[in-house]
Amino acid sequence: MTTLSDPKAGDTAFVSTFSLGAGDGPTVAVKDCIDIAGMVTRCGSAAYADFAPAAQHAAVIERLLSAGCRIVGKARMHEIAYGMTGVNAFEGTPVNPRWRDRIPGGSSSGSAVAVAAGAVDFAIGTDTGGSVRQPAICCGVIGLKPTFGSIDRTGALPAESSLDCIGPFARDMTMIERAMTAIAPGFAPVALDHAPRLGKLNLEVGIAPEMGEALDAIADATAGTVTLSGMDDAFKAAMTIIARETLAANLALLDAGAPFGDDIKARLEGARAVSDAQLEAAKAVRRTFTAEVDAALETVDAIVTPALPSPSPLLSEAHDPNKVLPLTRFLRPFNLSGHPAIVLPAPTSAGLPSGVQIIARRGEDARLCAIARRLCEAHPIFQVKDY
Repeated sequence: MTTLSDPKAGDTAFVSTFSLGAGDGPTVAVKDCIDIAGMVTRCGSAAYADFAPAAQHAAVIERLLSAGCRIVGKARMHEIAYGMTGVNAFEGTPVNPRWRDRIPGGSSSGSAVAVAAGAVDFAIGTDTGGSVRQPAICCGVIGLKPTFGSIDRTGALPAESSLDCIGPFARDMTMIERAMTAIAPGFAPVALDHAPRLGKLNLEVGIAPEMGEALDAIADATAGTVTLSGMDDAFKAAMTIIARETLAANLALLDAGAPFGDDIKARLEGARAVSDAQLEAAKAVRRTFTAEVDAALETVDAIVTPALPSPSPLLSEAHDPNKVLPLTRFLRPFNLSGHPAIVLPAPTSAGLPSGVQIIARRGEDARLCAIARRLCEAHPIFQVKDY
């Protein structure tokens, strides 16, 4: 187990702590939207707090235990996984260990904080629209969204999602690969047989200048630029699908007057306006964008993008949509396409949250991890440091 670098922040990561698993493997925190038998899956919401305890472990919990992992706690999260800040008025907001005045990110906030604080060896979160990758960068750790459908979501909430993926957080690639070996059937680390050809995303929208520093640091590893003209449409389409599916999962509770937080209730009510025609249009964008990414990845081994367009907001800015909504501009489109994507943290020269995202071909999660491992080995900027 890693040395706890910030016990106080680490404590705030958890809804509850316990010991589950008889193995001597890595210690793990699990996001509280994943069932553990005998425990209520609260999803960070008062609306779920009185649910019956889970009757059985989620599939990913069974795999963790079979791999000898020790699950030590359930991690806090943005309410019903429907937000990007990690701010939670009901259960409390995890403290970002590295940037205590900034948001921890969401929705897998507690998972990112637990890893960043050194409270666990790795953590499990879920990523529907950036919810592993964004808090990973916000807290200065590594986060991976696997290929859509590659990890069994049985026992994770919402039960039905066409975008959501279960994925790990860790402080180094060795532990990311160890986590994936545990949770992803057939995953095994691989060695690269050639230097990876990385295509840098042609940025058609602006980013804060300092957010390009990490990409500049790996300029020697890039082989030109890649244009994905559908990025903006894909971002919007993913928002549409998430709104519709989140409403469907929570409609009965909403109509019954369940005690959702004010911000969540407002977003759910707003999602009622998403029409069938808008949903079908979003699905069409999904098909087009997926094909575009597939085609781009025929020319390079992976695509690299900024992880964030600007530094993560201060806690005092957490309710400013102009600060929050752009956070997943480069992340959310790859939930729509289903490609595996990993983020590597690399704080700016001024010490602010930043990093890069790497996207690979669908089904090539092990190769993506190998590319990320090579970048971490070759470029110290991506090595997570104690603070």
